[in-house]
Amino acid sequence: MSDFEEYLSQRTDSYFKRTREIVRCHGDRRVTYAVFMRRPVIFCPRLAVDWLEEAARERSTHFDIELCFEEGERVGAGEPLLYVSGQMSDLVDLETIYLQRLGAPCVAAYNAYQMCTDLPQVQFLAMDARHCAGDGMVDLMAYAASVASARATADCGALGFVAGANDRTAHYFGQSQGFGTMPHALIGYAGSTVRAAELFRETFPEAPLTVLVDYYGREVTDGIAVCNRFADLATEGRLSLRLDTHGGRFVEGLDTATSYDILEQQVPEATRTYRTETELRWLVGTGVTAAALYHLRANLDAAGFGQVQIVASSGFNPAKCRLMSQVKAPIDAIGTGSFLPENWSETYATADIVAYDGAAEVKVGREFLLQKKV
Repeated sequence: MSDFEEYLSQRTDSYFKRTREIVRCHGDRRVTYAVFMRRPVIFCPRLAVDWLEEAARERSTHFDIELCFEEGERVGAGEPLLYVSGQMSDLVDLETIYLQRLGAPCVAAYNAYQMCTDLPQVQFLAMDARHCAGDGMVDLMAYAASVASARATADCGALGFVAGANDRTAHYFGQSQGFGTMPHALIGYAGSTVRAAELFRETFPEAPLTVLVDYYGREVTDGIAVCNRFADLATEGRLSLRLDTHGGRFVEGLDTATSYDILEQQVPEATRTYRTETELRWLVGTGVTAAALYHLRANLDAAGFGQVQIVASSGFNPAKCRLMSQVKAPIDAIGTGSFLPENWSETYATADIVAYDGAAEVKVGREFLLQKKV
């Protein structure tokens, strides 16, 4: 058994393997599979198609793969995504793995697209790797973000996802390396926010400087201290402050009442509209809220650091991004892994045979998958 067949045997569902043996013993047939999903998605076929083509090479055969949409197109629920044709003995046991490579990125791309189009002037950094279940998923999610970003750029000029957080997936964003400056661990190691920034600058003098400011609960105080220490970078627009305050406390200088006051001054319509409990928390609650972002922006501007950019992170999913767009929150960049699908059952792609030896045939109820005659 080849390495490929061993790999496949260990990872494919047993009933597909048994079916393959039956077909090989009792006569092969040429079949066509239709692949679809039960929810709207952004089409991300490349990794699944690449794997199918690799499988065909390993088996010294060829599959005819018909994509029903271009990469990055919107697809409605239940619409066929692609058709795959070949000998049944070569195709029947591949379903488990190629569906794994298709469904999840299509949903992640849908989420990422919504985020990019809601905040077209914000740059996004894909920080999903920590939340992924292994290297394979890392590729799927980064690929999804890149496809969504390209579509959002084409549709509305969105800046979109400009980079990923690690080197492995940098190529999806046209980069040679992952982006990112420092985790909270470096602040603790250095003993102060300013010292962490100094250590980073000394070690990586040419790298962009983005400094976390929430470690000691002094987002404004430490943020301005960093700006004063690197005044040249600040005035040149080459310094960013990253706000990543967790949901267990308010940003320095805020409480519920002052948060409401800030939004009343900046965007009074924000809290005069009906809001869910979650939306109110994102507006005036603890953590990285619209009020907190306006608060930090106002303090930086008052200190003469209007060119310093604000990077927001912590739970920026499509709904939170949409809300931040509605209230015009002052965000220059967002670091997020929250475009990953929350409801994993929505990522399930399904494949059904729709033709045997050229004759249309599909199980009852799936007639909508049959190839349309041109």
